[in-house]
Amino acid sequence: MIYSLRMNAAINFVELENRVIAATYRNLMIKAKVVLVDKLSGEQLPDPVTTISAPAPNGWLRIRLTDAVASGTFYLRALNGHGRQVAQSVEFRIA
Repeated sequence: MIYSLRMNAAINFVELENRVIAATYRNLMIKAKVVLVDKLSGEQLPDPVTTISAPAPNGWLRIRLTDAVASGTFYLRALNGHGRQVAQSVEFRIA
């Protein structure tokens, strides 16, 4: 019998406090990236970009926003090592 094992990646926004985003992730491998996306334009911001470096596929991360990130509605996007989107968080507002 052959079993197909499909890993469903997830990125979950937890909170935004003092310009630091807290999030959890599931099934993201080393070298996966988490980026911030502007909901209005659909464009990925060049900074901040967080790279998963932990060997465990599940964990949490903190993303410090630079001063260049203006107010607006955003979401987190997780990209695998090949740059393909594998997960997206809920939308959240940066004031």
